[in-house]
Amino acid sequence: MTSDAKRNNSKPKEAGREGVFDRELEDLPQELRWREWMGRIEAVLFASATPVGREDLARVVGQGASVEMLIEDTQAELSGRPYELVEVAGGWMFRTKTQFVEAIKAAADLGDQSLAFTEMEMGVLCAIAYHQPIDRAGLKDVFGKEVSRDLLARLRFKDLIASGPRAPRPGAPHTFVTTEKFLLTFDLQTLRDLPELDLAVVNADETTRTA
Repeated sequence: MTSDAKRNNSKPKEAGREGVFDRELEDLPQELRWREWMGRIEAVLFASATPVGREDLARVVGQGASVEMLIEDTQAELSGRPYELVEVAGGWMFRTKTQFVEAIKAAADLGDQSLAFTEMEMGVLCAIAYHQPIDRAGLKDVFGKEVSRDLLARLRFKDLIASGPRAPRPGAPHTFVTTEKFLLTFDLQTLRDLPELDLAVVNADETTRTA
């Protein structure tokens, strides 16, 4: 068999593999097509334990279909359900509505899924979130004392912080930055969603520490 013949024989097989999943659904009326796309997006999100981004969702719907509009229609249909579809950490995912959390805890042993923080851990986490990338020397400037490596290790273990770029200081120490898990934990889409700092309170705290 010639090389041209081999190439010709291989084309139908490749086309068949690509044609297994029909994104466009052109054989369906527009309304049914839209409903099918909504179902696909809901299924993908239901199967994922982490947020799914727009580019991934766009792979299961027709070219040019608005993922955002499909999400909005799905959210509208879920308005009376005990769970909701939320945008967080650069994607979308299902979350149980907060009003049903206690009922879930009472009915099922889900293990310890909470993230408990000491006051100092929360303070350091906030300092990193607002000042990242920041190194230990920078954290010392914020708190007026050294931040222990053990505390930082605990935040790392919880996957809330990670190593950032090297700081422009002697020795080029590592800096710290927050992670996607941080955004998920605090229901933030991006770091731009962090609440604005009350500078008056911050300045008062700094004055108290240095007095």
